Amino acid sequence: MPSIQIMELPEHISIDLLKNWNSDALAISAGAKANIEHNRSYLDNILKQGGTYYGINTGFGSLCNVGIEPDQLSQLQDNLVCSHACGMGDEVPEEIVRLMLLLKVHGLSQGYSGVRMEIVQGLMDLYNSGIYPVVYELGSLGASGDLAPLAHLSLPLLGKGWVNYKGKKREAAEVLKEAGLKPMSLAAKEGLALLNGTQFMSSYATWSLIEAKRLLVWADVTGALSVDAFAAKDEPFKHAIHRVRPHKGQIDTARRILKLLEGSEIQQLKKEQVQDPYSFRCMPQVHGATKDVVDTVTNVVEIEINSVTDNPIVFHDEDAIMSGGNFHGQPLALHLDFLAIAMAELANISERRTYLLISGQRGLPPFLAPDAGLNSGFMIAQYTAAAIVSQNKQLCTPASVDSIVSSNGQEDHVSMGANAATKLRKVIKNVQRVLAIELLVAAQAIDMRRPQRSSSTLETIWSAFRKEVPFMDKDRILHSDLIAAERFLDLDPETWM
Repeated sequence: MPSIQIMELPEHISIDLLKNWNSDALAISAGAKANIEHNRSYLDNILKQGGTYYGINTGFGSLCNVGIEPDQLSQLQDNLVCSHACGMGDEVPEEIVRLMLLLKVHGLSQGYSGVRMEIVQGLMDLYNSGIYPVVYELGSLGASGDLAPLAHLSLPLLGKGWVNYKGKKREAAEVLKEAGLKPMSLAAKEGLALLNGTQFMSSYATWSLIEAKRLLVWADVTGALSVDAFAAKDEPFKHAIHRVRPHKGQIDTARRILKLLEGSEIQQLKKEQVQDPYSFRCMPQVHGATKDVVDTVTNVVEIEINSVTDNPIVFHDEDAIMSGGNFHGQPLALHLDFLAIAMAELANISERRTYLLISGQRGLPPFLAPDAGLNSGFMIAQYTAAAIVSQNKQLCTPASVDSIVSSNGQEDHVSMGANAATKLRKVIKNVQRVLAIELLVAAQAIDMRRPQRSSSTLETIWSAFRKEVPFMDKDRILHSDLIAAERFLDLDPETWM
């Protein structure tokens, strides 16, 4: 039986760490355990002394002035989780739920949430057993925490709700019993600690950044292949141009595309045009601007996933329990909207290159179709790219400009960051589809440039792609080719670079 790889969460986690996270099981450090236990002990002692603390011995939201008797505090927390499990819509993908569990464990492990170690261990048990709570996309306003999604994430701790386990959706109570885990009751503050937090938004944000960073490289690769496919020139990528406008992403993009084109025979052909269209010439400026946004958003998200975002916060080191608004998702909402816009631009400019490649210019046949007329070639592939790009524009309408009053006016400004997060994922997936269409079309055009060859790196990528999708010598059903190209972009392009 293979050994189980257990990885301990470090004090600070990064997007790159989570990208490469490949452990079978999750653990936290002895120091984190000590912080959790010390913090809980402090809270228990405070409660014995009396006093009123929001959500600990009061109702929630606009019911914050309703006191709760000590013998009802556990029931209060159980009720909170059940009553807030109001999610609807599509189920959250397991890869996102897995991140939610990990980030919730990490947030509670900061030692300011007033939970018992048993709660954190319960979440780790779900993660380590491959028991993924069924969570729904709709229900969070992105303030007061991601209440509904995190309620669904927490239900299995109580032996309630549904989970996905070994590929099947089943009742949590049944799966816990099978896995040798026992349901638990919550103590004071614990339901609130589980539900208040931004782990739904930040999990989508983390996933999106991981995907975005891969697609940024692919955008440069497909763009470079299209440069040779269209017989465009490498002059716009040379260093002097970018030295005098030194945005980091712009310089990085120009350097990479120039490197990708190094040694290309096509680049040695006589220059026939004065300038190339913007979609080729301005790749450093456009791709680079998106890279700079990704860097900015990465910084914000990394602060968020290493923060305490529930409420109230138990400061044992300051002898205080403070009620505030760290659960408010505005930092994420604004930046996730920004990231959606930035990533959509990669698809916008990619579709323009696809359009030019099938336009019948630069010695290429219309629609890259052998015997054009009898064959339509890639005419409708470009339609598909255009439709996807148009949908992205609709999805890029900012969610963060909206707010709807809730909880009888107590929660009178919300971020709508959860909606920003879920639509961002759709944008990211659409970007991959548009880049896949460009790759498909550029590869066809490269074939039509023979016997001239592109650079060694681009020819290697072309060859790997051709093992999945052959040259189109006559019209065929292109759907399968599009899907194969989309899956090809799941690979790490750095493999060939």
